[in-house]
Amino acid sequence: MAASVIGVRDAADGPEVLVIERSLDHRFLPGYVAFPGGAVDPGDASLARRWFGDEREAGRAAAVRELVEEVGLAITADAVIATDRPTALDAIDASPPPPDRLSEIAHWVAPEQVPVRFDARYYAVRIEDGDEPTADGSEAAAAWWRSPRDLLVGWEAGDVLLYWPTHFTMRALAACADADELCALRIATREPRDDELGLLPRSVFYQD
Repeated sequence: MAASVIGVRDAADGPEVLVIERSLDHRFLPGYVAFPGGAVDPGDASLARRWFGDEREAGRAAAVRELVEEVGLAITADAVIATDRPTALDAIDASPPPPDRLSEIAHWVAPEQVPVRFDARYYAVRIEDGDEPTADGSEAAAAWWRSPRDLLVGWEAGDVLLYWPTHFTMRALAACADADELCALRIATREPRDDELGLLPRSVFYQD
């Protein structure tokens, strides 16, 4: 099981989302653009109990933790703040976010042909406070804000690598007029159709 955060903020031309570029030595999809996130760890159930009062919220807790680890941003009750990674969990403990601050907008399960299996939930959260992400340099080689439309333009030009769940999700995000609309999304995920398998680049579906 895994979890990712879709950080969103309003900009002049519509919503922007926070993305990372996976490091080139990452075991899964190196060099691809993705949302901050990763596997749910055994300790996330304890974090979920501390922050949300419910161990079943381990996915949300993992999303919060991964945002800290990969880009140095901590989601609290009132803000999303840049913080030193060693002390970030203290800031969250002092003011944990309510569960509905992170709205689940998608649930992806890997198709059988994918060599690295995943079961991932995507959570959207508004980040309007001005603090900028800082990539950890390990799992995330870079982190930046970009509109979903611009990312898709980059993908079409061959400058941005997007895996199927990210690509499909990005298309849905690109249709949103603002951050509120994006956070209210509920994306019906699906496997690619045969015509999509034939038309889209192989890199969208397979890690070669």
